[in-house]
Amino acid sequence: MKKIALIVFLGLIIYACAKVPLTGRSQLALVESSEIQPLVNEEYKKVLSQEKVITGTPEGQQVLEVGNRMAAVVEGFLIQEGYNDLAQTFEWEFNLLQNANVNAWCMPGGKVAFYTGILPICEDETGIAVVMGHEIAHAVASHSRERMSNGLLANFGMSVLSTAIGQNPTLTEQIFLQSIGMGSELGMLSFSRKHELEADELGLIFMAKAGYDPREAPVFWERMAAQGGEAPPEFLSTHPGPENRQQKLEQQMERAMKYYRGEL
Repeated sequence: MKKIALIVFLGLIIYACAKVPLTGRSQLALVESSEIQPLVNEEYKKVLSQEKVITGTPEGQQVLEVGNRMAAVVEGFLIQEGYNDLAQTFEWEFNLLQNANVNAWCMPGGKVAFYTGILPICEDETGIAVVMGHEIAHAVASHSRERMSNGLLANFGMSVLSTAIGQNPTLTEQIFLQSIGMGSELGMLSFSRKHELEADELGLIFMAKAGYDPREAPVFWERMAAQGGEAPPEFLSTHPGPENRQQKLEQQMERAMKYYRGEL
């Protein structure tokens, strides 16, 4: 019976797998994106109500313009590559928040927040595009859904989201907040590092497709690493080491440059 149960369980896991667009990596997908989105919209509105949203300034306008430019390019690219259904799921929002933390994040569905604390490291429009491409990549790759699926599997087995909420709504909310990067990352580091490198890879392509020089990405991460010291910025706290990250970016640069030059 144990062997049969194990076979059934493994079969369900395989059935619940999806492929990351463009990279082809298999990922767990116990949760539908449509199930997550109402929670995302609620949390994003909550953040905007609690933080000061910067509008009507050159910086706020620049974040919005870069975000909209890259979102349009990414949607077109996804459609071109055969991911039309995925492209239709995004409802992009880009906001600059008055917050000294060196951070930026993107919730599922394309809800992006930049903190003013990261702008000095971005330095210019291209630097913003490096971060924007990375954050958009998290949404395209459904990293939050994957994190939440892993969290649900670890705590509730193969239960669907509605069942988990009914069993333990507090724990389910904590898993959700962790999955979108707003909760404690304890226990999620192994997933996070893998996701960060994948977001780097996709983000490099996205910024290149949008007409931003991808060669500026390693330079940005050099500036970010220089901010570290004994207490690295939150944006680096669970991320791969700067040297590893820059090495990976350089390995992917030849392909990214082809997109930048319009050869792909």
